Formats: sequence, structure tokens, C-alpha cells
Amino acid sequence: MTLSNLEQLQQHTTIVVDSSDLEAVEKFRPIDATTNPSLITAAASQSQNRGLIEDAFAQAKAENYQYDALIERTIDILTVKFGVEILKYIDGRVSTEVDASLSYDTEATIQKAYDLINLYQKFGIDSQRILIKIASTWEGIQAAKKLEQDGIHCNLTLLFGLHQAQACADAKVTLISPFVGRILDWYKKAENKDSYPITQDPGVVSVKMIYHYYKQNAIQTQVMGASFRSTEQVLALAGCDLLTISPALLEQLSQQHDVIQPQLSVTQAQNAEQITLAPLNEALFKTQLEHDLMASQLLQGGIDGFIKAREQLAILLRSSFGIGEIEQ
Repeated sequence: MTLSNLEQLQQHTTIVVDSSDLEAVEKFRPIDATTNPSLITAAASQSQNRGLIEDAFAQAKAENYQYDALIERTIDILTVKFGVEILKYIDGRVSTEVDASLSYDTEATIQKAYDLINLYQKFGIDSQRILIKIASTWEGIQAAKKLEQDGIHCNLTLLFGLHQAQACADAKVTLISPFVGRILDWYKKAENKDSYPITQDPGVVSVKMIYHYYKQNAIQTQVMGASFRSTEQVLALAGCDLLTISPALLEQLSQQHDVIQPQLSVTQAQNAEQITLAPLNEALFKTQLEHDLMASQLLQGGIDGFIKAREQLAILLRSSFGIGEIEQ
């Protein structure tokens, strides 16, 4: 019997589960796993995770945090506790996101990253098993550059353009997460289209271009396609360094048995049209981002969405523990 599409895909690409659902992580047993504020908030709403929430709150309270600071500390501890639980089911790394409200503050991002790493170490987790997830703003990328120099590995997320990928390569970050599905969504709305042929899918095309640029220039930063809308998108990037996939799409891939072929490889990239880019600095990066309406809108929209998810989690925690906000 032909191997499932998921089994075939695993022969060409490192599969990562994009979820904070511990049952899904246990079922698929990926190498790595990724989380984000939306996934953490969704998981925190599930009754089976009540114990993790109560433990996180008790730890924050024992550290003498109060009011708003108590809630913020609880969120950080809870985020790390989910990461610790996920690591029990995988052999690789878990990505844990810095508070998105810090996305334009380099120093605050660095400090928050160290806070998260120190929390993991308190739970006995080696920092080499953690990827600090940071939005791909200029400030976030510079924070990642410093963290990487200090031996803390980073996953740069909310990445939508080649200029962001170039800046991440210059910063020597460990991994980038270009968002396939959100790019497709934007173009469908902007161009009033219901669909694209997979070879013309704007999200797939974007990731292939980034992959080619990296491999042509022997850049060590890994490319992890993310934010998929269909198994067709996933399979169109077979051969990418990593792909982070939702449990629903992993389930579909495990039930499909088509013969698949790798769509990306180092050899193919080197034989493709050469991509040459001018050296990048902050001014040029921000100019290119400003002129790329898709990338700029999706980057800010993603940051806003993650901030909102964290705020929703704060509301849930305040309600659960009867903590009021400080009067302004």
C-alpha cells in the first residue's frame, strides 16, 4: 500500500505541529512544535488545562506579583508550561512567542526572551530546545540578532516578504516562518479571486522565492513554511526545510495516499534564476516594507491579532481568579 502523504512528506521535510493541543501533539509526535498567543488562549479555554492555569497563577502569586503584573506573569508562566508539556511528546524544539506588544521595542523583546528562557530553565528545560518566536519587524529582527549572538535561538514569524527574509538572514537567525495562507488570503481579497492554480498561489510562490534565495547564497537560516489553508499548499512546498502544519491538515495528509514528489531542493534552487538583492539597512528595510502593501498590512495585522489574543487570555484569567484591573 502506498505510504500516506504525511509519511511521504516526512521523507523530504521536517514536519512541525502548529498547535497547543497536547492531545494532537501526542497523536502526531512531530519533531518540533510551534505555538502562538491565539493557540495558547484557545488551549487555556479547555477544561483539561485548568490545572496548568492554576499552577501558573500560584507560581506568579508566590513571586509577589500583583494586579496587572500578576496577570502578565501568569501568562508568561502558562505559555512556558504549555511548552514544557509539549516537549514531553517531541524530541526537538518548541517555539514560544514573545509578547507581540513588544514587537517594535528591541530591548524589551530581548528582556522578555530572557525571562522566558529563565522560566524554561526553572522547569529543567535546556535553552537549546527552545525557539524564541519574534515578529519580523526591523526591531524584532535586531533583537533576534543579539539573542542569537548570545546562544538563544529564534524563530522569526509573521514573515511575508523577501526583504524580511533578507534581514533575518543578515541577523543569522535560526529559523523563519513565512506565512503561506495569509498571503493567499490577502491576494484573493485584493484581486477579487476565489482561487489560484497551485503553481501561481502567491503564498507558495513567496516561500519558494525565499527558499531559492537562501540556498543560492548558502544561508544557514532554515525556512519553515507556515499558515496553510490546504494540503495542496503543503504538498506544493514538499522539500522545504520545515513545514509547520495544523492538526486538521495533518489528519488529512495522513488519510491521503497520492504519490508526491519534492518541490524544493538545494539543487533545484541553485539551478533556478539567481536572486540578487542590494545590501539592506534599517531605512531600506522600512521603505521596502512600506511599499509592499501586502507585507506591511499582514505584519501589523498579525501583531494586532496576537496582542488581542493575549488580552483575551488576560480577561479569562482575571475572571477565573477575581483579579481587577488597576484604576487609571
